[in-house]
Amino acid sequence: MRIAGYIDHPRLKITIFQQENRYSLKLETALHEQTYKLRKGGAIETTEDVRRLVDAEFLEQIEEEFKHMHRIQRNALSRLAPSDTEDDEFPTII
Repeated sequence: MRIAGYIDHPRLKITIFQQENRYSLKLETALHEQTYKLRKGGAIETTEDVRRLVDAEFLEQIEEEFKHMHRIQRNALSRLAPSDTEDDEFPTII
């Protein structure tokens, strides 16, 4: 697998990888990544075809998925270490 190119984006790192008969499109934020594997054939034949796939609607859905991934991670971490705000308070003394 080799890097076939990058797609500029202000918030995401987008890399196009090429392997024999497929492309992989990897999108990354600081904490999460999504990878889409695309077989050559039909609409996808070249790196430029992969670039055209990454349009405004695609990116909007990608960013929504990253938000969803972040919520899943945050919820899982909160279950792992729930906040103990009641234990941190001082007892009431009258």
